Amino acid sequence: MSTDTHAEQAPSSPAPSLPSHTVDAIKKFVAEHGGSASAVIQPIGLAGIRITLVGADGILGDQVVEDLATANAVVASLDDVTVSEWDRAITSIVTPRKGHIQKMAGWVARQTRFPKARNER
Repeated sequence: MSTDTHAEQAPSSPAPSLPSHTVDAIKKFVAEHGGSASAVIQPIGLAGIRITLVGADGILGDQVVEDLATANAVVASLDDVTVSEWDRAITSIVTPRKGHIQKMAGWVARQTRFPKARNER
């Protein structure tokens, strides 16, 4: 049995540049919604990576960046944003803004056969 004390070092890739508009938008969101937020990082195909934000008051927000390294770097650069998952603790505080359901539903939102969202009754 051999004991190797030298860990192989992978060539370090350059740190991703932080998109200033994304960082500024997240800072503004955090300031408007309770001073802290949880971020759920989700791949969305060719469009990139979505950083879904859940403010301390439960309001949702999101930003889309090019790749996973950039998303992680953006969240790591903000002290008042923590990485999270869609677990019970996060989903129980989410309170979408009025009109959020219609915005996300598109043409389906104009249908009369579907029940209204619980926060829009």
